[in-house]
Amino acid sequence: MASTPTMEDLKRALEYIFTPSTPVITVGLLIVFLAPVLVHLYITRQTPYTSLPFILLAGPSGGGKTSLLTLLERGDTAVKTHTSQTAHAVELTVSTDAGARTFREAARDDAPGSHKKFHLVDTPGHGKLRGAAMAQLVGDGKAGKTKTQFGDAAMLRGVLYVLDAATLDDSLADVATYLYEVLLALQKRAGAGRTSRSPNAVHVLIGANKLDLFTALPAAFVRSNLEAELGRIRQSRSKGLLDSGINTEEVGSEEQDSWLGEYGSEKFTFDQMKEFDIQVDVIGGSVLEGNVDKWWDWIGGRI
Repeated sequence: MASTPTMEDLKRALEYIFTPSTPVITVGLLIVFLAPVLVHLYITRQTPYTSLPFILLAGPSGGGKTSLLTLLERGDTAVKTHTSQTAHAVELTVSTDAGARTFREAARDDAPGSHKKFHLVDTPGHGKLRGAAMAQLVGDGKAGKTKTQFGDAAMLRGVLYVLDAATLDDSLADVATYLYEVLLALQKRAGAGRTSRSPNAVHVLIGANKLDLFTALPAAFVRSNLEAELGRIRQSRSKGLLDSGINTEEVGSEEQDSWLGEYGSEKFTFDQMKEFDIQVDVIGGSVLEGNVDKWWDWIGGRI
């Protein structure tokens, strides 16, 4: 049976520890150098926000998303691109210095001021491939719970929805339908956070591209046309549920879940999204002419 340590044993142990010797010095050095490393690894694994914040590029094919991504990455001139088939991201840097607000200045290595890095995620706009964008919107704000292809969904800071303002009259239904799905996903995301930890506010910028073309609609007309079409989509979906033959209670629940904006309102406006902490702006620009500084300012405000 082991004997109980005495005071004399304790004194001898302390004398050994505090008497300089090779084993004691070795153990001490290991503790000094390894402890910070172990603490850092522990904190890194426990910290939820280890990935960069990201801005999601969404919108129908032909709007100019990939050209915009290339322009912002190179900081030079726009180039012709092919329709994206898969989602991909680039790491960009935005300067917080007021004197370097343009994307061209931010792309320089010697840009003044402090800087923040972020990912700009381009997603395919083809109807059958839009699931890539929707997957990036998944998340309820609980850090680490939901992962997307490019990191934590809680790191989503904004959606830049790029459309072709020169062909909007012909493509309005498709453009608005996709936008409806994007806004509804963000609305549900915000609603889920109300019963737990509120997610970061995710704002939306509708980039009305190709304003250099004669047929392009001004941003104000793009906004009003989209609001009217989104209202029609909302009413159509509501009527479809009523005509489906399911019971009244189920209709009420499903209708509210798929109703965009203020429930029961007659007309839809983007201002209704503020109820869900979603600010929607419509700003015109031209990727081909490099006229995207207002979009870049909006991105900088989200990061």
